[in-house]
Amino acid sequence: MITSVRLAEVLGTSEFNINQLAEAMGLSVNRNVQQNLWLQHGYMTILRNNWHLLPYEQLLTLLGWSAEKMAYILKEDDFCWNKLGRLKPKCPRIIYRSLTCTEQTRTRLLRDVVRQHFPVINREKFHPFNFSKNFQSDNRKLDNIELKANAPLRLVYSYFGVYGDPFENSFLDPYPDNLLASYANLGINGCWLQGVLYKLIPWHRAPEMATGWEKRLRNLRKLAVRAGKYGIGIYLYINEPRSIPRKLAHKFHNINGPDYGDYGIGVCTSLPEVRDYLRHAMTELFRQVPELAGVFTVTMSENPTNCYSFHHIEQCPRCHSRQPEEVISEVNRTIAEGVHTAKPSGRVIVWSWGWHENWAARAIDLLPPNVEFMCVSEAKLPTKVGGINGEIGDYSISKVGPSGFAKKLWSRAKNRGLKVVAKIQVNNSWECSAVPYLPVNHLIEEHLYKLASLEINDYVLSWTLGGYPSPNLELLDKTSEMIVKENFGAAAELISESYKIFSEAFRELPYDGTRNVYNGPVNYGPVNLLFASPTGYRATMLGMPYDDLEMWRANYPTDVYQSQFLILSNGWKKGLKLLKQARKKVPPEKIANWRELNDIATAVYCHFRSTYLQIKFTKLRVMKSHEHVVRKTIKILKEEIALAKILHGIILNDNRIGFEASNHYYYTPSSLCEKVLNCENLLTGYKEIGYNLVHSMNFDKYSQNYCKKKIRISI
Repeated sequence: MITSVRLAEVLGTSEFNINQLAEAMGLSVNRNVQQNLWLQHGYMTILRNNWHLLPYEQLLTLLGWSAEKMAYILKEDDFCWNKLGRLKPKCPRIIYRSLTCTEQTRTRLLRDVVRQHFPVINREKFHPFNFSKNFQSDNRKLDNIELKANAPLRLVYSYFGVYGDPFENSFLDPYPDNLLASYANLGINGCWLQGVLYKLIPWHRAPEMATGWEKRLRNLRKLAVRAGKYGIGIYLYINEPRSIPRKLAHKFHNINGPDYGDYGIGVCTSLPEVRDYLRHAMTELFRQVPELAGVFTVTMSENPTNCYSFHHIEQCPRCHSRQPEEVISEVNRTIAEGVHTAKPSGRVIVWSWGWHENWAARAIDLLPPNVEFMCVSEAKLPTKVGGINGEIGDYSISKVGPSGFAKKLWSRAKNRGLKVVAKIQVNNSWECSAVPYLPVNHLIEEHLYKLASLEINDYVLSWTLGGYPSPNLELLDKTSEMIVKENFGAAAELISESYKIFSEAFRELPYDGTRNVYNGPVNYGPVNLLFASPTGYRATMLGMPYDDLEMWRANYPTDVYQSQFLILSNGWKKGLKLLKQARKKVPPEKIANWRELNDIATAVYCHFRSTYLQIKFTKLRVMKSHEHVVRKTIKILKEEIALAKILHGIILNDNRIGFEASNHYYYTPSSLCEKVLNCENLLTGYKEIGYNLVHSMNFDKYSQNYCKKKIRISI
């Protein structure tokens, strides 16, 4: 992902030395590294992989970023700072030096392990971000399709859209024509991107925050015009007003809201000047880009916006005396006024994400009549998995909505005469976001049927995950039976049965609140490293699971949490077995469809099974090392190696596996290779060096029984 020239610059050596070291470790030297592509679409992967390795200054050199760009990405790019744990570990500067004789020996041993597990490692087989070939359109005429005003809303995020500053560079096209054509063929009529207002419309108090705003608006307008030719409207996600970078806080001293620490200083929306900017910015945005279809708002998210959004209300004497529903509805009213001043037909969708049940209904009553109301369909849905009661804190596929809470809020909005929208996930969710879609058609059909019975037909179908133009999106207009027959012919019956087994197994996923899916290893699967001793790090939101079993399990007892992933992975394995049996009946012209489904389903199994093994490993390591514990642990390590190798083979054939738009690649061939080395290191019982997180575990005579020879390796 990074050229040897750049690595040499970071480490203070020559390109020759870097290539020589790579070859010495058994890694192929890729002469055609697409560094720019990684730096534009995969920087989150680079950040995660080096967060514990490089000090801040060397990270900047590696990425080729200024300190200002790094600060913006950490603050505004889909909660990046949260994903990295809101902590930069202290790392010593890494400078190249020649290896000692001992280190050369250990490097050769490391190379032997790599060659043992990956006899032919050819990273050039992996073509990251080359998704376009998967987006296909039929022969229908797609140009100049009229955007139908009364058509049900079908809104998605680009499968590979850049999140942080999507309009900065025209090269970062989140919606190429072939993707728009694929969406149009599926009936998608809306696509959304993040819009940070101070980057799009200057605030007179600190216009330097908007440097390059003219270019951003030009790029936005080009996209809106082009998408309109496919009958697709462009919407902006508005989460405003954003907090002010600390170094500019003095320019906003008399309109400040709470101090949000790492996130900067807030501005108070109870002040007319702040609302005036918000209103003006929205008006100017739609004047400059009249082709925009609309916006949807979030007012209680992880980004601090109004004084209630981060629950720091005690710091604001103005808002402290007001009710939350007053502040929230006022912000949404101001945004709507700005939009409708420039474009009366612009859609303003108010999303209740994060609203508290004590005042959510009253907030709806205070909304203006010309907005639409959206609620997550599964919001506060009660769950009972493994005998443990819980509640959905975010969107879900394994737990079928809608919830009573959502139905109550939709009913309240309808009684006010507001149009209502359901926020759902059809392709995937944070329950497993590393695949483009989950083969659980029965759950999705059940959900869509329930929404239709409530006469709710307008959907936002994805967050940053879930935007792939997949067969799942066809379920909006076709039955699963129809889709399976079209895609698999004579094998349809067996394929349908495997979908049913996958769906029933997926119901067993332990999910309460958000911690299980946000902080657990399920999204990273086999690539998450194992640690022989506790790291002391807390699992981060969709960033680094580490070994934080307490955070992973949330309110589930450890045994129940472990057993549910065993039930889930065993059930999924049964579905895979049936899927493989179906291959014999698939017509030759449709075999590519079967291969795709099999790869995706197998990758999901690797994630679920590895999560079970990681739970079991982490639980066992705190026990005294009796012989039976050591045997169980070694068995776990060997299976983890097998799963990592299976997934390694899959991603060489399908570059969609492991990718999600806001987190980029969860894993690459190299990182899965590292996991194998990590497990081999633990198997031999020797001290692991690499990330300085895993300590020695001495298996004594037991390692002799399971390993042909002891190998000391450093990652």
